[in-house]
Amino acid sequence: MRREISHPTSKCLGINATDGSSCPACDLLLASCLANFFSSSSHVCGHGRRQRRMKVTLVSRSGREVIKGGIELADEATVNDLQEAIHARIKKYYPSRQRLTLPFLAGSKGKPTVLIPKNKLADYCDGNTNNLTVVFKDLGVQVSYSTLFFWEYLGPLIIYPICYYFPVYKYFGYEGERVVYPVQTYALYYWCFHYFKRIMETFFIHRFSHATSPLSNVFRNCAYYWTFGTYIAYHVNHPLYTPVSDLQMKIGFTFGLICQISNLYCHLILRNLRSPSGNGGYQIPGGFLFNIVTCANYTTEIYQWLGFNIATQTIAGYVFLVVATLIMTNWALAKHRRLKKLFDGKEGRPRYPRRWVILPPFI
Repeated sequence: MRREISHPTSKCLGINATDGSSCPACDLLLASCLANFFSSSSHVCGHGRRQRRMKVTLVSRSGREVIKGGIELADEATVNDLQEAIHARIKKYYPSRQRLTLPFLAGSKGKPTVLIPKNKLADYCDGNTNNLTVVFKDLGVQVSYSTLFFWEYLGPLIIYPICYYFPVYKYFGYEGERVVYPVQTYALYYWCFHYFKRIMETFFIHRFSHATSPLSNVFRNCAYYWTFGTYIAYHVNHPLYTPVSDLQMKIGFTFGLICQISNLYCHLILRNLRSPSGNGGYQIPGGFLFNIVTCANYTTEIYQWLGFNIATQTIAGYVFLVVATLIMTNWALAKHRRLKKLFDGKEGRPRYPRRWVILPPFI
């Protein structure tokens, strides 16, 4: 009969000295110790990797807190993360409806700093990464720029042919026979080509620096384009319209068409300056007319309407030309100043070249 040998440490190790089998009770104790050890290690490592948190206080321009208690985000969070967090708390405030700025100190000059979505929030904390106050502005209901442009251009594209093809003038008291002159027909083709081109450019060429526009701009822009479209179409197609000479008509439409095609080419050049997302930043435009004019796209837009008015010669058309020129000149001057400020030739930046702004040889 085999004799069993008992070792003093066999019970502590949970091992039976005779056959090497383990003790169930000791197995449970050992497993519990190992579990506690790894749990403790994981807890310590988790604390070592824990991200720092920052609190963002969201206030209105009047100083009222928009979200009570603020929003807590990771220290590495971006402005876009903050916008998504705001949207999660208040559903109607989707990111494109939000305008976030830093508080504007009393007595400060200039405009408040606008928070850029791709930037980190920590970049705006001025050394204090734990707290940040952000001013929130609701931009209202937004629509895409393609939607805005489509509706503002669709009106003139429909209204003008109505005045040309249908007897609308009898409703204004004119009962006589209407004679359609060649210039009126060419004006119809010219007009429709322009607005059809603009709609196609909207969907297939333009890259917008902003994704959306306030819904109110749809009504404002449509009122502008549709009213002027009706005003011009009414007078150019009126039965009492007096046409210009054939030579003047040919000069006007030829010059205008050259400007329309040039305008299309300018838009293609501008498209290539932006990334597909529209966030390519500012660059110095160059090539074609941009080598001599900052806003060559506005230049060709204005001059193509000048060509139309040379050919048709109505007061309504020239009123529209003057108003459009004033609006686009204001835009062009603002863009010219912005480009000169950005490209000042300092700290390795290129210097913006000397150019006309919009209307050579005048401005």
